[in-house]
Amino acid sequence: GLDDTKKNEMNTIKKYDKQIAIVFFLLTVGFITLAMTNKTFLNWAYERHQNQISWFIRPIFLIPFCFFAYKRSWTGIAVTIFCLLTSMFWFNKPETTSEEVKAFLQFEIDWLGGEWNIQKWLLTLTIPISFFALGLAFWKRSLFMGLGVVVLMATGKIIWSIQSAGEAGKSILVPAVVGLLVCTGLIYFGFKRLEENNPNR
Repeated sequence: GLDDTKKNEMNTIKKYDKQIAIVFFLLTVGFITLAMTNKTFLNWAYERHQNQISWFIRPIFLIPFCFFAYKRSWTGIAVTIFCLLTSMFWFNKPETTSEEVKAFLQFEIDWLGGEWNIQKWLLTLTIPISFFALGLAFWKRSLFMGLGVVVLMATGKIIWSIQSAGEAGKSILVPAVVGLLVCTGLIYFGFKRLEENNPNR
């Protein structure tokens, strides 16, 4: 029946969990490499990233990321990271864009295209380290450690944006704060629900 088919599909995914995850990890590396080496592609992606819908949905990807870490699914984690990064160009370029948004995105492009010194590499490394810490927290089923990492990630992004881009950096405040509130609320209630359904985990 339908349930058996679904079980077979889930078993197949579980069986090839790490192999599928590696494929999406390589796709993610490929996307980052393309963005860093092809200025035409980067400019095209950032033009579409002017659409602030992508600003609001990006933090939401932390919810499935935490869910898949809780479920210990490498495939789910890898697919979520790939979707999080590529979502910047999912939506069409908006007809009108505020000068603040344009200025902030131009700052990000210039920052990525500028000279890469030790300080910039160390700052960039905080991103994968943060995701590792977040994944580890939910892999170990630690809700408050996980929520702490989410808050630190959002706060760090806000502080860096405002300190580095000035007034233009304030354009991320609303999406970042809304995303933080939605994420922490849904992660909290989702975690409690998972724990109730798995009392003997």
